[in-house]
Amino acid sequence: MKILQQLCEIHAPSGDESPMKDFLLRYIRKEMKKWKKKPELFHGDEFQDCLILKFGKPRTAIFAHMDSIGFTVRYHNQLLPIGSPDAEAGTKLVGTDSLGPIVCELEFDRDNHAFYKFGRQIDRGTGLTYQVNFTETKDYIQSAYLDNRLGVYNALKVAETLTDGVIVFSAWEEHGGGSVPYLAKFIAEKWNVTQALVSDITWVTEGVLPGKGVAISMRDRNIPRKKYVDRIIEIARKRKVEFQLEVEGAGSSDGRELQTSPYPFDWCFVGAPEAHAHTPHERVHKRDIAAMIQLYEWLMKDL
Repeated sequence: MKILQQLCEIHAPSGDESPMKDFLLRYIRKEMKKWKKKPELFHGDEFQDCLILKFGKPRTAIFAHMDSIGFTVRYHNQLLPIGSPDAEAGTKLVGTDSLGPIVCELEFDRDNHAFYKFGRQIDRGTGLTYQVNFTETKDYIQSAYLDNRLGVYNALKVAETLTDGVIVFSAWEEHGGGSVPYLAKFIAEKWNVTQALVSDITWVTEGVLPGKGVAISMRDRNIPRKKYVDRIIEIARKRKVEFQLEVEGAGSSDGRELQTSPYPFDWCFVGAPEAHAHTPHERVHKRDIAAMIQLYEWLMKDL
């Protein structure tokens, strides 16, 4: 889990994904010589801070967002949320501005507005994220930003044995999206790929429990095409991968932008469930992580 810990510790809130992209480029260039098939890498100005890996003759794409929730420094010690952070007063926040590294504390006023407590003013516009305390036990991983560094980790593990497929590392998902439309356009027009899997992390609920397998989401705020979701469920059963079916009325992902794109994308959210979402203490069962990787490996072969 060393690589997962490194991913969690990278400062990359929505809008500031370049540190994550740079890390991934270094990692992939070093490791891909050991992979079953060497991918083509697509990145640069036309992709902003996103990254695409193309293997062989792709039929299906994995979308994994690189960004995290956090805060932006406003005026007079004020903080604005990036996405929907859920942390208590006293939580340690970290970042860097023109005067150097920052470790400050999160505070709230009586109206629940967020502020930082620090020995000096922090530059306006500075991004702050949770200080990571990565812990591993026999059964669980607990850390800030398992959403979605675990989705990125899953994509990297699948890349080791992938022969035909596309892996897309996207941006801005936690704060409304924006990168998926041009990424979807590129892979649809260049390789005619319109099948997608969303490698993201979902919630532990009364119907989706830790240690019971990867969650296949039949719907959230958005509704994917049932025919496609049924194929994924059939493959999971055929390959005897432990899974759970999720049915929710809230929450969203990169799948929303795929569904509203002008291209006929089929998509499904497939991910491990976590407790304490968007807090500094997100927790995922190792059994669900293993099932997630295993199912993705089969789906990329069978879909």
